[in-house]
Amino acid sequence: MFYSIARKFLFKLDAEQAHDVAINMFKSPAANALKGLYGAKVADKPVSVMGIEFPNPVGLAAGLDKNGECIRGFSALGFGFVEVGTVTPRPQPGNDKPRIFRIPQADAIINRMGFNNHGVDYLVDQVRKAKQAGFDGVLGINIGKNKDTEEENAKDDYIHCMRKVYEHADYITVNISSPNTPGLRALQYGDALNELLAALKVEQAQLAETHGKYIPLAVKIAPDLDEQEVQGIADCLLSNDIDAVIATNTTLSREGVEQLAHGDEMGGLSGVPVQEKSLQVIKLLADRLDGKMPIIGVGGINSAAAAKAKLAAGASLVQVYTGFIYEGPDLIKRIVDEL
Repeated sequence: MFYSIARKFLFKLDAEQAHDVAINMFKSPAANALKGLYGAKVADKPVSVMGIEFPNPVGLAAGLDKNGECIRGFSALGFGFVEVGTVTPRPQPGNDKPRIFRIPQADAIINRMGFNNHGVDYLVDQVRKAKQAGFDGVLGINIGKNKDTEEENAKDDYIHCMRKVYEHADYITVNISSPNTPGLRALQYGDALNELLAALKVEQAQLAETHGKYIPLAVKIAPDLDEQEVQGIADCLLSNDIDAVIATNTTLSREGVEQLAHGDEMGGLSGVPVQEKSLQVIKLLADRLDGKMPIIGVGGINSAAAAKAKLAAGASLVQVYTGFIYEGPDLIKRIVDEL
């Protein structure tokens, strides 16, 4: 009831304005009171993945809380884990506005944000504050490269961010699949991927020794991959001993929204239209990985049935974003209740 009223108000605003209003609400000191409305209703359904104990397998995907300002507020809704970012070494404004477009007829969103964020130092400060204020949930931190960093130097940006966030994260996600940063998706293939992952694993080992704890690395991939490409990525992840794979990011396809308002906007398409594409990538990964690496499923999860399909296909955890925008916090409870 509460969210249906709030959504009517928010959907009258420009999509990015609505996002900013929501962020301001969830980062307020009163946000933790939301646990009384929603969090207490979400049952414990613990699961162990990457050596981490998750209260339940439903997480918030990266992108909604880019700067880590709402960790406590979102966690209070009952999420089993929250992933913040994508964060880059230096602050950057992202792409020109408007850059978020709702397509409600398809329960979809197109965004071309472009890794807009306040920089990794700001995010780390926000994480510290959340933990000082009592946050003790599972936190993923999603890292990327700055827009003006050349592809051949991308690993330096990822390593910089990794060093900054390592001691504050329960796991770290390497985002190489956003369609809104030039050259980023090229890092998913062949020598470029192998070089990046090898460098990150060396850094991970050094940081684990320095901090006395091992923080898992996950890699987030795109849905716009054919079978051979997915198999190649899976093999590379295994050979570099990566801890998990997140499937998938947004799609460049416009299947399902071609004739709808805003359907031709540039950017990544999320929501129901990516549901099946994401599912197919998960199935291909599960077949190739053969249980040797956990999969986190994301893409078009707007119901318990959609979440269960991802888990049945081979995912160990799921994340929501666009479905959460359209369905509200009750989506978390519905999914967890049916697991």
